[in-house]
Amino acid sequence: MKKIISQGAEAIIIKEGNKIIKERIKKSYRIKELDEKLRKSRTRKERKILLKASKIINVPKVFVKDEDFIIEMEFINGKKLSENLDFFEREKQKEIMKKIGENIAKLHKEDIIHGDLTTSNMILKDEKVYFVDFGLSFISKRTEDKAVDLHLIKQALEAKHWKNFEKFFKWLIESYKKNYEKAEDVLIRLKQVEKRGRYK
Repeated sequence: MKKIISQGAEAIIIKEGNKIIKERIKKSYRIKELDEKLRKSRTRKERKILLKASKIINVPKVFVKDEDFIIEMEFINGKKLSENLDFFEREKQKEIMKKIGENIAKLHKEDIIHGDLTTSNMILKDEKVYFVDFGLSFISKRTEDKAVDLHLIKQALEAKHWKNFEKFFKWLIESYKKNYEKAEDVLIRLKQVEKRGRYK
C-alpha cells in the first residue's frame, strides 16, 4: 500500500512496504524542457551522492534504477532523533552525538556536504545513526561549505534541543575533531560564518 509521508516544495515522499519512493515534483512555472533537465540532474546527483555516502556511513540503501525523477530507497524503521534525542539517558545522548560528529567528519573527508544537517534527517536504528535526505547535498572541497554544514547542525540543535544544546554540540565537535584531520580549519571558518550571520 502506498502512503504519502511528506510533501515538500521539491519532492513528494511515498512509503510503499519497506521502500521509500522520492519523486521530484514538476514545476509548472518553469519551461518544460528546463524543468525536466533540472529534475533529472538533481535526482541523478542525489542518487550518486547517496551511493558514495553509503560506502562510509549509514544511509538508506538505494535500489539502483536509473529513473529520471525518482529515487527508490530502503525505509529506515527507527526513531527520528528530532523527536527522541532529548528523552534518552545522558550516556546514550553522548554516544549518539559522538556518532553524528563522526559521520559528519567521514562525509567531509570525502568532500560530501550534506546541506541539510538537522536531527529531523537522522534516524536511530539498532543503535546506529542513519543520515537521510541528501536532496540538498553536493560535492565540495571548500572549507567554507564544510563550515556552513556545521553551522546548520549547530542552529538545528539550538532550535530543537535548546535545553541540551551546549553539551550536544560540544560532544559532536569533540568527535568531529577526532575523526577529521582538517577539523581545526573548518572550526576557524565556522567562527567567521557565525560572525557574518550576526552582523547581517
